[in-house]
Amino acid sequence: MARRYKQGTARAQEALLPPRVEDYVSETNLVRAIDASVDTLDLPELGFTKSGGDLTPGQPAFDPGLLLKLYLYGYLNRVRSSRRLERECRRNLELIWLLEGLVPSYRTIAEFRRVNGKALRAANRDFVMLCHELDLLGGETIAIDGSFFHASASDASITTKKHLETELKKIERDLEAYTQSLDANDAQEDQAGDGLDEDPALAEKLKELKERQARKQAQLERLETSGETQFSRTDPDARALSKGKQQVTGYNVQSCVDDKHKLIVSHEVTNEGNDQNQLSGQCRAAMEIMSVNAITAVADSGYYSEVELAACEAAGATVYVPIPDKHKAVTGQGRLSGKRFQYNSTRDVYICPAGELLPRRGQPQQKNGIRRTRYSRPASQCRDCPLKAVCLPASGAARRIYRSEHAELIEAHRQRMAESGPEKMRQRAGLVEHPFGTLKRWFGWDHFLVRGFKKVRGEMSLMILGYNLLRVVNRLGVGALRDYCVRRKQVGNSQVLTHLAA
Repeated sequence: MARRYKQGTARAQEALLPPRVEDYVSETNLVRAIDASVDTLDLPELGFTKSGGDLTPGQPAFDPGLLLKLYLYGYLNRVRSSRRLERECRRNLELIWLLEGLVPSYRTIAEFRRVNGKALRAANRDFVMLCHELDLLGGETIAIDGSFFHASASDASITTKKHLETELKKIERDLEAYTQSLDANDAQEDQAGDGLDEDPALAEKLKELKERQARKQAQLERLETSGETQFSRTDPDARALSKGKQQVTGYNVQSCVDDKHKLIVSHEVTNEGNDQNQLSGQCRAAMEIMSVNAITAVADSGYYSEVELAACEAAGATVYVPIPDKHKAVTGQGRLSGKRFQYNSTRDVYICPAGELLPRRGQPQQKNGIRRTRYSRPASQCRDCPLKAVCLPASGAARRIYRSEHAELIEAHRQRMAESGPEKMRQRAGLVEHPFGTLKRWFGWDHFLVRGFKKVRGEMSLMILGYNLLRVVNRLGVGALRDYCVRRKQVGNSQVLTHLAA
């Protein structure tokens, strides 16, 4: 007997389909949350502009809210290309419901993302405030981290000062060679009378080299004027970034994640190769949007900076950042590290391992934005010390200790890390690694499609808005979020917009 398999419905079978598109979209479908949340926004106040450059003259433009809904749906479903989004509008029932059957062209879709970078950032911030209204933000502890995202530019597009200087030297050698060839050709013409014609290919090559030399020289002058060390010929704001073994041509994205429900409360797109100067700025941004005067922040050792720790202290942020071991080079040489020298605040001196006093010498000196005071003994006294073999540097006759103006703050930070550091670092990993992992692995989003800070920051805000929206839906459910959005729209969000403008 032949084996039986499941049978489908014949394609020619007549059927009575639901009479409304509404019936195809369940009450718990994510598109209903997207629809409700975007409808609460006052788009003109947030800065959104209309998109309809490809429409026949006289036709109305597409509602910016409709295009924002389209992008949110697309980014949450790994569809980011404007051409693919246009195709989905024709065949995807969820999008047909969400856009009420409208099908904007890919040009209109792409133009919306291109011109509304700043407005997308405002929309993302408005949603964070909505989360605050729903009591989904703890406002007590945040985790901060940075991650590299690829730019819409290749590694080969990066030009450095060293590369330009090498290129200019090569062009100069080529110019000299071609000039010599032209001189030789002229000499032959003089000997043969008018019998030889100038080589047009040689003259054209010489002209091309001079034009290339002028371009490279202009690029080098641009770098020297701006103080930058590199630039991308494709994306003016992208940079070649490296961290450990990771090397990326792109941007360094900073994010602050609240510990209550792992919502991203603030973020920033930078092109700096490390996180050392980001800590205080991220703390202040998170505190501002959550309207708190004090906060606890946890971050990895890449954020350690005395200047930044002092700025966080002044802003009201208590931070937990591992302190890098800066004594490895000294201990690796078999010498006594600076940690073996004890500071006596009463006498304002350092006590060396041999029990001798190192008094203050001279006035504090500024270095890397920090005032440091030197403490040392006379070289004649260090010369007779029994520990000089394991204390003095090979090129010095006396040991010098430098004390930072933030030394007391750093010591308090060191004690705080000794007491609670390991626990805080475990908390940090569980908080801030999760959102970046979701963006890059779950959403498959690790590179930008647009170029330049203005557009890149808008696209990043769009992605984070989608991430936060999904987190809220998973926490509250589509129905609860939709009901709140309806009430919020009825009451009006003038207070929210006033806060945004401020």
